[in-house]
Amino acid sequence: MKHALNQKQLRQIGHQLKSVVMISDNGLTPNILDDIDLRLDKNELIKIKVAIEDRTAKKALILDICNTLHAELIQQTGHTALLLRYAETQDPKLSNLLRPLD
Repeated sequence: MKHALNQKQLRQIGHQLKSVVMISDNGLTPNILDDIDLRLDKNELIKIKVAIEDRTAKKALILDICNTLHAELIQQTGHTALLLRYAETQDPKLSNLLRPLD
């Protein structure tokens, strides 16, 4: 069952999340991409940190991740990006959209 949450609600949930993946100047490796893919499958809404100083390169990398993994960019602030991809089967224990956050 997919929840139709608006952008504001997604940003509110995302505000409470910690970054789960960090991408440095070394760029996007297949292992990092696989890790993001796995976390999107389980958690649906995740926060990643992209430690690249060049704004254009950072934005391009985030959009490349979204296009490759069929995810939606909810918000980008500084080095942090909030990504969303609804799971086919949501797990209430893992989904950041369903479980209450502390």
